[in-house]
Amino acid sequence: MKRYNILILFILLLCQSSLAEVQFSIVPPRTVIEGQNFAVTFRLKDATEGSALKVPEIEGCRLLYGPATSTMQSYQNIGGRMSSSVTVEYTYTYRAEKAGEYTIAAASINVDGKTLQTKPASLKVLPPDKSSGNDDDVRIDDPSTQNSNRQVSDKDVFIRIILNKSKAYKEEAIECVMKLYTKYSSISGITAVTPPSFDGFLIEEDNSVATVNDTEHYNGQNYLTAVLKKYIIFPQKTGKLTINSGKYDITVVQYERVNMGFFSTSRPVEKSVHVNPGNLSINILPLPEPQPANFSGAVGNFKLESDLSSNSLRTNEAATLSLTITGSGDIKYIKEPQIDFPVEFEQYTPRTDINSRISGNTVTGTTSIEYTFVPQAVGDFTIAPTEFVYFDPSAAKYVTLSTPAYQLKVAKGVSTAVATPDQQSISAKNTDILHIKTGDKTLKKDRVPVIHTMFYWAIYIAIVILLIIIVYAYSKQIKLSADVTGLKMARANKVARKRLKEAKKFMNAHQNEKFYEEILKAIWGYLSDKLAIPASQLTRQNISESLAANSMPDEMIERLLRIIDDCEMARYTPGGLSDESVERTFTGASSIMNEMENIKKQ
Repeated sequence: MKRYNILILFILLLCQSSLAEVQFSIVPPRTVIEGQNFAVTFRLKDATEGSALKVPEIEGCRLLYGPATSTMQSYQNIGGRMSSSVTVEYTYTYRAEKAGEYTIAAASINVDGKTLQTKPASLKVLPPDKSSGNDDDVRIDDPSTQNSNRQVSDKDVFIRIILNKSKAYKEEAIECVMKLYTKYSSISGITAVTPPSFDGFLIEEDNSVATVNDTEHYNGQNYLTAVLKKYIIFPQKTGKLTINSGKYDITVVQYERVNMGFFSTSRPVEKSVHVNPGNLSINILPLPEPQPANFSGAVGNFKLESDLSSNSLRTNEAATLSLTITGSGDIKYIKEPQIDFPVEFEQYTPRTDINSRISGNTVTGTTSIEYTFVPQAVGDFTIAPTEFVYFDPSAAKYVTLSTPAYQLKVAKGVSTAVATPDQQSISAKNTDILHIKTGDKTLKKDRVPVIHTMFYWAIYIAIVILLIIIVYAYSKQIKLSADVTGLKMARANKVARKRLKEAKKFMNAHQNEKFYEEILKAIWGYLSDKLAIPASQLTRQNISESLAANSMPDEMIERLLRIIDDCEMARYTPGGLSDESVERTFTGASSIMNEMENIKKQ
């Protein structure tokens, strides 16, 4: 019976796999440098096999060999529902022969009588690093050059301020990017010791900037880059304005060689460097003279629309005239245009609604202004055209937009006596005269001082008790923070769990090399905090001795060291690893840390 159940389960998995949507995609390389080999992978998902695979040639690159085929299959049971996935990867190895930007055209494959194609992908080949005559130069494609024996220079890690223009008009939008350049493949922390300052500018900060690393060739060297911050700034003064970039502390991860007996390995070592990008100046031009008399101060590119709620009104009934300004530039700082309403109309304060966002290197959006008015007299009236004047920096000229004139008919209100314009002006002048109040003018004291009430003393006592609790909690926190070793030990498991969570993401994405690197970080960091031994001093011997001194069984010590050895070996032979061995390593690391949490430090 058990044999039949397994057979039925296998058939159900195959049926579900066949119902999944077949996908054919390309996995382009991340960093390609002229003169080096690189791999391009074409991934077929949820199909057992394909035929007639056609792969295009890549300009500027030479095909060395391929395809190397690998197949991966996974099963999941979520809420009692079984699912499976099959992935076949075809990997081709190329040699980059010429720097430039190229396009990988669509590849095709036949699956069950259908032809599937990949989407074209872009490929950027960087020139090689310009030699400085020093063999110890750090290279982004060679982790062996990122060792802990060398000092981190200002050419290895730095931050640039990048503006999208060298000069601009007053109030013109300028894109300002804070960009990190590093030759080290891992940066574990960035802290702004002194934040950037923009004296003389209004700023809009882009909070949706992605920090995904890219590669860039700058000053003859190749760097990994990341956008730290992006701002859109609007100069409020003319002349030479300076942007102060601030100061930063950056934690760089280097690697130290460790002798493990029969073989040597490397472990991460963090090193903190101080970075001061310096200041950057930009020349701000004044707006051309003469300026139009009704210039609003807006700079950018805009459109104007208007709408009247109704052109047939009654006295003492409110109506609205709406202006909508759309475009790009200083949309948030536009002044409200003045509407020339007839003197017989009572006006209210305009209501403004701004909806803006950062788009590319400027700010785009809409400013809606609603003017409410109430006609006070009967007759035919005209609302004169309204002009909106702005300066277009791309054309270096002033542009005038105008609304149409509106004709209105005002009839008498249903139950309101309508005053003539002369009567209305007289009544308006006397609105500040109020009636004299009559009646009992005897003064009497009917209030009790707050200090004589129970409510006052109850709040006073509650505040005193709250203050005592805060002082006690604060003193306890100070004592806890002073015990650095105890604090690290208490947080060791939490930090390790966070890194194991990252490792699991790499495991699910089949990025085995990064998975083992993250597992090693979790284990070394956990042991350093748990045993109160600096990471740079951890060896197999002192790990064994410290764990044995803390009553850890020999069998657990051997399991821990075996996991460390497996991870070190796997980092140098990632191609021969199966999903089962990766999952077994993850389960073993999680299990050994859970067991170590029950061991008390002696």
